[in-house]
Order: sequence, then structure tokens, then C-alpha cells
Amino acid sequence: MQAHAIRRLFLDYFLRHGHREVASSSLVPADDPTLLFTNAGMVQFKRTFLGQEHRDYRRAVTCQKCVRAGGKHNDLEQVGLTKRHHTFFEMLGNFSFGDYFKRDAIAYAWEFVSSKDYLGLHPDQLRFTVHHTDAEARQLWIDTTGLPASSVYGLGDKDNFWQMGDTGPCGPCSEIYVDLGWKPGMARKDYSQAEFEVMAEEGRFLEIWNLVFMQFDRSADGTLTPLPRPSVDTGAGLERIAAVLQGGDDNFHTDIFRPILDLAGALVGKPYPGSMAGPGASYRVLADHARAVTFLLADGVYPSNEGRGYVLRRILRRAVRHAWLLGRKEPTLAPLTGLVVDLLGEAYPEVAAKRDFIRTVTEQEESRFLETIEEGLKRLDESFATGARKIGGDDAFKLYDTFGFPIDLTELIAAERGVAVDHAGFERALEVQRERSRAASGSGQRKAGGGVAEGGLTTARTGAGEGWVEVGGDRAQRFVGYGGLRAETRILAFREEAGRVDVVLEDNPFYVESGGQVSDAGELAGAGWSLLVDQVRKSPRGTVVSGTWTSGDRFEPTPVSARVDQARRQNIERNHSATHLVHWALRQRLGEHVRQQGSSVDPERLRFDFSHHSPIDKAALAAIERDVNELVWVNEPVVIEEMAYPDALALGAMAFFADKYGDRVRVVRMGSSIELCGGTHVRTTGALGVFRFSAQGGVAAGVRRIEAVTGPVAYEAIEQIDRRIGEAAELLKANPDQVARRLEQLLAEREKLEQKLAEALRRGGAGDEAERTVVEVGGAKLTIGATGLEDRNDVADLADRYRTGASAGVLVLFAEGGKGAVHVAITDDLVKRGKKAGDLVNRIAAISGGKGGGRPTFASASAGDVSRFGAAREAAPAIVAEWLAQ
Repeated sequence: MQAHAIRRLFLDYFLRHGHREVASSSLVPADDPTLLFTNAGMVQFKRTFLGQEHRDYRRAVTCQKCVRAGGKHNDLEQVGLTKRHHTFFEMLGNFSFGDYFKRDAIAYAWEFVSSKDYLGLHPDQLRFTVHHTDAEARQLWIDTTGLPASSVYGLGDKDNFWQMGDTGPCGPCSEIYVDLGWKPGMARKDYSQAEFEVMAEEGRFLEIWNLVFMQFDRSADGTLTPLPRPSVDTGAGLERIAAVLQGGDDNFHTDIFRPILDLAGALVGKPYPGSMAGPGASYRVLADHARAVTFLLADGVYPSNEGRGYVLRRILRRAVRHAWLLGRKEPTLAPLTGLVVDLLGEAYPEVAAKRDFIRTVTEQEESRFLETIEEGLKRLDESFATGARKIGGDDAFKLYDTFGFPIDLTELIAAERGVAVDHAGFERALEVQRERSRAASGSGQRKAGGGVAEGGLTTARTGAGEGWVEVGGDRAQRFVGYGGLRAETRILAFREEAGRVDVVLEDNPFYVESGGQVSDAGELAGAGWSLLVDQVRKSPRGTVVSGTWTSGDRFEPTPVSARVDQARRQNIERNHSATHLVHWALRQRLGEHVRQQGSSVDPERLRFDFSHHSPIDKAALAAIERDVNELVWVNEPVVIEEMAYPDALALGAMAFFADKYGDRVRVVRMGSSIELCGGTHVRTTGALGVFRFSAQGGVAAGVRRIEAVTGPVAYEAIEQIDRRIGEAAELLKANPDQVARRLEQLLAEREKLEQKLAEALRRGGAGDEAERTVVEVGGAKLTIGATGLEDRNDVADLADRYRTGASAGVLVLFAEGGKGAVHVAITDDLVKRGKKAGDLVNRIAAISGGKGGGRPTFASASAGDVSRFGAAREAAPAIVAEWLAQ
């Protein structure tokens, strides 16, 4: 039975038993950014099991795509070396949310694996494990199957108890095993528990299905309290079942992997050898990693140097290295991903929809690593040749930073040679680089934070020390800058230092730099004094506002009026809100792989970094700009609310794996854009006025940057363009709407004039005929003339036109304009004879005291004394004759 049939058979079986078929969730967990990848079928139902989410069904069946690479569940380094480890796999599962429990779960599992209508496995092939305390499950297996009690084994917590976390839902589980050594006609043989455990460890017995019975709630002290509505969560590996039904014990020898292995063999020019031994492991790595790369890219994971993107990059580069070992030095995964789409696109339409994107990104990532892998491997070989038993941390870091070798790839290659790697030293070198990067980029380039802004939850107390005077007692600072830009408040602490005054306010309206948004500025005014606030910073005391005197010269901690610069804050808010809109528009136009990688928002402009594989063409950039402006024009309200973190995720807010979020988060909604954000924003999108891109570029491999302006700055940019077009129209004596057409006419006229001039040069001269000399010298035609051109590039262009189609020709031009110059051009056939224009121009220019150089075909020299050009011109024929004769 082929894999696609097994998948459908499982889903249809549980549909007939009242289950809802639920599509596989993304490999990027929507409800849990702390989980690297979806690694089990129950992940999408986690909130349902916890009672935080209610669905309109109580039974579900899925075929869930899963990845185990990186984080707690990491099979990456084992792939290729075993029969059953994979980075990507499919997990079949049925679920009960407080509906049926052990009896029905066991009955369903037994019927599906043993009935000839389904998997049809012989009862003598099957064994079962339960938790050693779960007498109920043990008896249910005996009663349901009619098999002897010796078919059921009781194991401990390590094998047969499951829990979601240190606290919360948990319970015993039961596993179904297949005896891979059993053959039809063999007499049933019972094994002791000790024998079974050894044979399971050795691979004779293969686990294919795990039934989890969530029946307890574990408290912090370890107490297990029965749940009022116990549930069921099961998981069966599709690849393992396919191997069993197709008569083998190796997942890679099923119809799931065989076509990919065959294509890999065709690409490298040598067929898969049929086992994991020797080079066979590399074929298996390619087949497995092609599947993982295809599905991760389809689900919006993009190669990068952090989080999920870094895991994807490691998978890609590990595959490149294995293809290299097989002798292939060009992209290999890219064509394999197309076959993966062919094999699985029907079951997972989202993969088929992104076929071209997946291949393009994979090929670019492979090509990028192929540019450096050879040199990196050479560096490793040099290190191995020294006989050293450990690769230093700095060397490992250079392999990572310069040649793109992930540390685990370096460790893998080193381990193959019996050499260790100083991982701690690598981490130190990496941290040094990060510190340099943070210092270089300053505080303006930050990941957009998703929590409530720091001031909003500040509980830090002020305190004495470092010259601070405490006047606020135990009162805590509050951030009030979301609701207004002014505050009548009291001072908690202050200090005077070097002409500045630092103040901690009880009610603080000043936003402190966070999430890429710069700090506010403004004024403080007390009784008899006022300060211009030009610095706002974080400190252990809370937010400190710092300023210089504008009136008075003695600070008194009187009640104070705090005012944020309104125009400045409004421009910042326009640009911050614009980053949300442009993020949404980029994802709509370019794909869901687009993820924010950093941002900087100030009063003048916004900068937004995002994951994407190539520059955005002009048409796409214009369309994205218009998408943002259309959201501005409809004047959508900006809705901001605080809520529990799980509720925000359920609403559809984007969360980032690398970011840490509290229990309460701030959700900012603008139409279809929903993000977690602690910054300040406009009240409606119309407040942006107008949005314009000002630049785009690359930041790093797979990371693009756009810059844009909004509001008054965008309007000024448009005004400036209008002014320049108006000035150009005046110069061209044309209406503004005819500037482009007039330029086209002038360019066409210039091209005609250049053609005429070049033709004149080819006929034998430059300048007026009275100033032109054409003579035959040493078998070559020498043209001596004058030129009024001062720009060397213009002269070079004319020289190239002179040489086109000509042979045995020498052109000497004297330019008296500007500082003066001598130019020489020679035809290609003279260059082939070993002649160089630079040599000749220096000989001629020496008469007037000049010198120079250039290309073999064209060279220029300074004039020296322009008054001696006449002598140089007279001497030129003789100099050329001598030069040609040598």
C-alpha cells in the first residue's frame, strides 16, 4: 500500500467514526512562538486541550506535517545514518476533546491496524505497551484484541507517560509495536518484558502508533488530579507504517523517498547504492532535506541567521555539503524540491502554490554557499593537516562568518576526522561580533517589540546613589504617553550634572526608545525653571528625561508640567504606523515568507528590514506603495488594545520566535494588519497623509531593506520632484508633461552627432580640417588633431568609435582646454603586436613636459607646458615611426 493511500485510508476511517477532518497546521506554530516548529499533531490543538479554546467539534483527525530539527526535538544530525530519523515527516492522528476515552481509542486503533479492510496487520505481529500503573488500558487491550496478556507490556514514565509541560494536562500512554521479524506462517512466540525491551531497542520491534490518555492535571507540587473531561491525543508515523506495509524496515526504501533518491542519483551521475553505508548516507540526506526545505519555505520560514530561518539555512547547507561529497558542485536540492511538490502537492496544496518560489529561494541559497564551501573545506583540511586535535573557537567562527559554515556543520566534519571543536570559544567570538554589530548599528535598528511599552508597566522605584536626590518615596512611575502628550505631575528623583538635569517623573508622557521607535523630546517646566528635553533613556529607576536650561538656573523639585513635542511625535507615529502597513503589503505582494527583521522609526523617515531573496522590481515596488496609500486613503481606524498573549495569537497577531512576550501584550490593528507592538501610533491611517518609498537595498543574505517617508516629509519630497521637473522643463523649453519626450529627442540628436563625429575620425581626423594631419608612418595611418573636449571620458568614447572597424591606425589628439592634455588611441591589431598607447602618449607628452598612462588601446597624459604643444605635434610623426619600428 502506497503512502498516499495510507494517508487517505486513515482520514476516511475516522471520518466514518464521527471525526472532523482538520487540515494540517503550519510548521510555524501559530499559538506558541517558543516552540521552534510544529513537531506533533496535537500542537494545533494545544489551547483546546488546555481549555482556552472551544471548537464546534469534539473529535478530530489530521495528517500533520512535522519538523524535528533544532530545539529540544532535533533529529538533524542523525538523518542519513539511520533507517527512521527525518527532519520532516507526516504524523497521522485522531483526537478526542472530552468525548471518547481509552476504550474507544483502543478499539479504533485495533480495528484500523488489524482489519483486512484497513492495514491488515496479523495479530501475531503486534505487541502493545501501557504505563505500568495503567491496569485499565492493559485489560482493554486484552479484551479488545483477544490476545494473551503476554502481548501487553508495562513500561515506566520515560516510555509511557506524557505531559504537556511541568504542570498541566498529562497522562499515561499506550504504544503499538510491530514485530519486523515475523513472517506469515510463523508460530506466535511470546517474549518476556526484558526480552521485549532489548528487541525494541535493537529495532526488531518497531513502534508505529502512540495513544496518549490525558486524564490528569499535574500541579506544581507534582500532585495528579483527575480531569473532569479526559481527552485522547494519538500519533502514528506515516513513513513507518508505509515501510511496514511495503515489506521493509527502512523508511527510505518506501515510495515516499525512492523517487527522490532516484532523481538525486541522476543529478550526481551515480545511482543510490541501496543502503546507508558509505556514500548512501549522502543520498538519504538529500532526499530527506529536500522535503524539509520544501515545506519550511512553503510555510513562510526563510533562510536567515537566527531562529527558524537559521535552522532552515543549516538544513540547506548540510545538503549542499553532502551533494559536494557526491561530486556535484551545483544546486541539487532545487530540482529535488520540484519532485517533492509533484509527490505531495495534491495532499498539501500550499506547497504546489509556491513551487516556483521554493525552487528559486533554494537555488539562490545553494549557489551562495557553493561560492564559499570549497575555500571553507580547504581551510578545514589545512587545520586537520597540522595534526591538531581541536579546532579553535576563532577558527570555527571564521568558518561561520566568512565561509557560511554553521557551527554544527563544522563539528560534524571535524568529528568525521576525530577532531573536536571549541564550541564555547565559538560562542564567545560570536558574541563579540554581536556586540560590535549592536554598537555599529546604534540603538536605532531594533526588532519590533510586541509587549506593552516599557513605561506602561514600569514598577521600578527610584533610589539614591550616583548623585541622585530621591523625593518620591515609594511612589512608582507610570507611563501616560499613550493617552496624551502632556502631564501635570510630580518628580520622583533628580540630579544635576555638567549643565544638565536628569529627572524621573511620576506620570511620564515621554516614550523611551524601544522596538525601533526613537525617544520623544519636549519640555519640562516647574516653578521658576524650564528645561528643553532632548534625551530620554531607560534606567533602573525607570524612564529618565534629561534636558538643558531654557529658563532659570536652579532646579527645585516642584510640581512640573511635562510636554512632549507634538509635531515630532506625530511624525514618528506616522512612520511607525507605516511600518505595520508596509509589512502587511509586502506579505500580500511578495508572500508570507516576508517577516520583519528589524526597523528604525524617527521623525524624518522609516527603515524596515525584512526577509526576501531578491530586490523588488520597480513595478512590484510601485504596487506595494499604492497598496499602502490605499490603506491610508480609506482612513481605517487604528485599534489598540491589551489582551492575554494567547488571545492575541488567536486573533491572528504575528509573533516572532526570537522575541519574548509577557502574559499581557498590546495588539495594534489597522485593517488586515494585526501586530503585537508597544509603540505609539496614529489614530487613523489617514493621518499618514501620503506614503512614498525613498530607497531599497540589501542588508545581508536573504534580508532586504526599504526606506520610506510619510506625511510632511513625503509631501516635501513630492514638491522637490515637481520643482526639479519644472526646472528641467524650463531648460528644455518644454511643458513639464513633455520633458521625457523632449529628452528622448535630444538624446537621439546627440547620438546622430556622435555618429557623425566618429565617422569623421574614421575618415582621418579630428577638429577642423585645417588643424588635422594625416600621414602614413611605418605602415600605419597616423591622424594628428586637436579637440575641444575636456572630459577624458568623452575623449575615450570618441577614441573607441575611431577604433571601431579600423586597423593599423594611430590617433593623437591635443586638448588645450582646461589644464590641457594629450590623448592617444591605437587600433587592436597594433595592440596584438605588443604596442601600448600608454607608452606612446608618454613619449609624445615628454616634449611638453607631461606624463600619463591608460589602457593598451587608449591613454592620456597631462599637458605639462601647453605652449610646447606645437613642438610636440611636429615631433609626433617621427616619434610614432620610431615607436612602431621597435
